[in-house]
Amino acid sequence: MNEAELILMVVKIWGGIGALVAVAFLTFGMDRLDEDAQGAYVFRPLIVPGVLLIWPLVLWRWYILADGKDEWSKRYRPRRRAHHMVALIMPIAIVLVIAAGLAARQTWPTDVAPVQLSEPAQ
Repeated sequence: MNEAELILMVVKIWGGIGALVAVAFLTFGMDRLDEDAQGAYVFRPLIVPGVLLIWPLVLWRWYILADGKDEWSKRYRPRRRAHHMVALIMPIAIVLVIAAGLAARQTWPTDVAPVQLSEPAQ
C-alpha cells in the first residue's frame, strides 16, 4: 500500500465515522442538547459537512453537555493577559511583514526587452 492509498483509506474511515456521528447527533443528540434546535429540520443538513470533519469535537461536546459537566461560569471568562498581548502584537507584526516585503521588492529592469516564449496560436 503506497502513501496515496493510505491517505485515501484514512479519509474514507474518517468520513465514514463522521457520517455515523452526524446521523446519530442530528437525529437524537441535537434535540436533547439545544432546545432552540427542536423542530429545526431544515437547518440540520446545513451542518452535516461540519460534523463530518470535526466529529471528535462533536462527540466530546455531546458527552460534556449530556452529562452536565459543562461549567458555564468558566466558559465566558474574560480574556487572559496573553491573549490581550497577542491581540496587540499581531497587527503590528502584520504591518511590519508587509512593509518588509514591499521594501525588499525587486524592481523590473527597464533596459531589458521582453522575450516571446512561444509562437502565437493560430
